[in-house]
Amino acid sequence: MPLELIRAIVPANRFQTARLGEAAQAIRSIEDFQRLVPFTTKEELIADQEQNPPYGTNLTYPLDRYNRFCQTSGTTGEPLRWLDTPESWEWMLGNWHTVFDKAGVRPADRILFAFSFGPFLGFWTAFEAAARMGCLCIPGGGLRSSARMHMLLDNQVTVLCCTPTYAIHLAEEAAGFKDSKVRLLIVAGEPGGAIPATRRHIEQLWPGARVFDHHGMTEVGPVSYECPRQPGVLHVIERSYFAEVVDPVTLQPTAPGGLGELVLTPLGRVGSPLLRYRTRDLVRHRSGRCACGTSDLALDGGILGRSDDMVIVRGVNVYPSAVENILRATGLVAEYRVTVREVKSLCALEVEVEPAPGCTSEVELAASVQGALYDAFALRIDTRAVPPRSLPRFEMKAQRWIRADKMAS
Repeated sequence: MPLELIRAIVPANRFQTARLGEAAQAIRSIEDFQRLVPFTTKEELIADQEQNPPYGTNLTYPLDRYNRFCQTSGTTGEPLRWLDTPESWEWMLGNWHTVFDKAGVRPADRILFAFSFGPFLGFWTAFEAAARMGCLCIPGGGLRSSARMHMLLDNQVTVLCCTPTYAIHLAEEAAGFKDSKVRLLIVAGEPGGAIPATRRHIEQLWPGARVFDHHGMTEVGPVSYECPRQPGVLHVIERSYFAEVVDPVTLQPTAPGGLGELVLTPLGRVGSPLLRYRTRDLVRHRSGRCACGTSDLALDGGILGRSDDMVIVRGVNVYPSAVENILRATGLVAEYRVTVREVKSLCALEVEVEPAPGCTSEVELAASVQGALYDAFALRIDTRAVPPRSLPRFEMKAQRWIRADKMAS
């Protein structure tokens, strides 16, 4: 529980001890914890590392106790470095064992990790956890998509771990592939696995395989697993995390069913702890026993978006995940890009869509997408078709939303 975590890190951890102050001695219940412990933000952690390079002061032990290094991808700001002890690494492997177990992964499975194996946490812990389960683990870093597909077919891979974007890209690169034994795609790293239209698209590209969503962060570790009975619902591993859902503006608890920000306290990462960490992930939660038998906190629709990704267009809140669901639902968009511009202090969007092979009219596709966006948001969003294969493809986190320089009009 969080109270045990505080006793383990104060006063050894300079960062957390300074933040808690005298409150550390007054916390005797969960209610005290939520009332007295301030939220932690990524900006605070980055500032601490800038002032105390290279690793900051959020370390409970001397440096020689740590044996793992990771850092965030830096897609939303400065990269954040993170160190782990053998104990905290083992804790994360246990979380991944839960993910694999709920997904139905068994020792006989052969798993391809189509992942770059760079410095961010990604599938590092998944790879090691699967190996300990007895699975044949195949690293797919540093390879072209064609080589990965040959590896997948030659080794009769049954489970593929990658981002949702790359699951689409790999299937499209090997259009018409046969004899795939893949029965399960475990996707993470970005929204998509829980976006209904994207999920359907991936499962159409991989006949006979189920998409199983998961999410985690370098700072907190592997957080959730998809409900075996309800696709699109994520369960937080509550034995490992104290989870809260709060209003992103008021920071007050959100009632079940309401949109809120997921706040996490990892209970097993004592060497580099986080207390009430604001993930910026937006969710709709419900508690109680699920149809699958667990009481772990349920997130309906998985991660619905990020509070720092939302754009406001003429007073309307637009989330990237909502746009993706609309575009994928057409079945005729192979890839897309959204440009965010600021015109006279007002936000405007421009959408480029790349036609899928079955599209017969690019003009009609653009008009159809523009109409669907208008129906969803009551906004006229400029949409145009671009030539096939003209938009970039991504192996890791996709960067389909770009911000243009401020422009006058």
